[in-house]
Amino acid sequence: IDETGQKDGLQPADLLARIEDKVADLNEQFNKIVGTVIVQLARRNIFLINEEQMSEREAAWLQNYFRNKLLRHINPVFISGKANLSKILDDEQAYLICALHHEQNITYAVLEVPVEQTSRFIALPRTKGSRRKSVIVLDNAIRACADQIFKPVMPYDHVEFYSIKVTRDAEFDLERDIEHSMLERMSEGLKQRLTNRPVRLVYDKEMPDHIRNFLRDKLNFNTQAMEPSGRYRNFRDFINFPNYGSKFLENPKMPALNCKAFDAYSSPFEAISAGDILLHYPYHDFAYLTEVIRIAAFDPNVRSIQMTIYRVASRSMILRSLMDAVNNGKKVTVIVELRARFDEEANIEWARTLTEAGIEVEFGVSSIKCHSKLILITRLEEGELVRYAHIGTGNFNEKTAQIYTDFSLFTKNPDITSEVAQVFDFIVNPYKRFSFKNLVVSPNYTRNHISKLINNEIVSAKEGKKAEIFLKINNLVDKQMTDLLYKASQAGVKIRLIVRGMCNLMPGVKGLSENIQAISIVDRFLEHPRVFVFHANGERKMIITSADLMTRNIEYRIEVGTPILNAKIKKQILDIMELQWRDTIKARIVDAEQKNVYVTRGNRKKLRSQLEIYEYLKNAETNP
Repeated sequence: IDETGQKDGLQPADLLARIEDKVADLNEQFNKIVGTVIVQLARRNIFLINEEQMSEREAAWLQNYFRNKLLRHINPVFISGKANLSKILDDEQAYLICALHHEQNITYAVLEVPVEQTSRFIALPRTKGSRRKSVIVLDNAIRACADQIFKPVMPYDHVEFYSIKVTRDAEFDLERDIEHSMLERMSEGLKQRLTNRPVRLVYDKEMPDHIRNFLRDKLNFNTQAMEPSGRYRNFRDFINFPNYGSKFLENPKMPALNCKAFDAYSSPFEAISAGDILLHYPYHDFAYLTEVIRIAAFDPNVRSIQMTIYRVASRSMILRSLMDAVNNGKKVTVIVELRARFDEEANIEWARTLTEAGIEVEFGVSSIKCHSKLILITRLEEGELVRYAHIGTGNFNEKTAQIYTDFSLFTKNPDITSEVAQVFDFIVNPYKRFSFKNLVVSPNYTRNHISKLINNEIVSAKEGKKAEIFLKINNLVDKQMTDLLYKASQAGVKIRLIVRGMCNLMPGVKGLSENIQAISIVDRFLEHPRVFVFHANGERKMIITSADLMTRNIEYRIEVGTPILNAKIKKQILDIMELQWRDTIKARIVDAEQKNVYVTRGNRKKLRSQLEIYEYLKNAETNP
């Protein structure tokens, strides 16, 4: 779509070529940033060195360390004429392609960089009295110790090492055989991913032609599928780079906050009965959520627990509590989404474990992913069954809750909890018809609900009334929603967007979107909540939801949003969004040119919103 909102007429091949050029440009920028970081580390006496930059003392120490600690994990695979390289390479792992030269012959081998067995980073011994701290990446340690790997099995004159990584087609087909359960079909489908054809190879740009040609022939690739890059692969490992320097090089500690609304009562059910409670992770302690499930598991008044899971921690305390609940005589139902991308295998194992524990495991609608974040607890109180519900924007994952920002709403409001019960009924019995007056539920109700709220703002603007929309989302790519926001802008509605990821809307285009402003915030925590705020003639209607404005979330997933009815909670969320809108350090401007430049501070004070949000919530939790 061009700046006028019209299709630009690009053919698929042209579009793909443009994407490849953009990716290459971004890759080059990334490698420059890595180089800058390495220089900055050196200025702090932390030296990330390669195998040629070690002193004799460091090299001798590394040879001994490699022999005793690392060699056992190195398993080269020689690529002979008949070897199928595409079946050897796992797309999750980083590899080194090795070319062993002996006289006029070259033997090729690949070896996996064993990051799951050991650290990617090796601290070399310091010289007494020196402030210098040298660190070598595991890949370079392998290069330095090649003789230990290959000399025992074959002669060679010298060896070359270059990093490679393949990407496989991640899609797989599910058999429609009704005699097989969803669990069986997913298990079989996952095996396809292991053998799906590689579609992309990223390789060290310093790689010589003979190795590159060898890889191209073995993988049956064309040059478009091969992308040159830097020396290292799997940069996700670098998030675990230890701090070898002073403490001030680390982000300041932000201990998880206590929640006085929960702490004021001996039971979480008493706390929720006193009023709706909102937690904002990772600022608030995720343990409040796990504690609700733990207590529900043995509370004699709890009759049933229902829950959806999309991604959970590998050692989930929540699911362990659910298994304890069964042992305590509770009825427990868990909706497991087996198709959570790249968590399929883990969820299959959890489904089996939960079933064996006596939990009723459901897999929802076969053609629609269940992405909602729901818990429903039914409790006997004064002779009546009462429901407690959790509706959130993020997964029930103790690990990611430490680095993803998300909202969790706990409520006893019967208008909300009764509809949460309907959602669970719909997931298990999708043929039934339901009506939702409060919750915003995909796939049947979200588009109409959000469109109606946007259209109401359009009507207000045309009548000369104040009209505003404030959205915080991960992605905005649904064309109908984008077009409706353009229409709202043209009607005079003031629109502010905080979009972390993909955004196909172009703000600030005269005659199209001049009333739309958009920013993106990327900081130490991953921004993950979805919040929709509409002025609504001063009523300030607000929804938190698990759904982004993407066609898949609106029409092809089970998503649940809830209105925020508590005035205090509504103000808190709006205050947090305003803090983010005023960010002058980590906010970037989303514009039609896709420049993504940082917000200009001008005369405003420095404001890093994630730190300010922490202080805001800390103040709210410590003051009366």
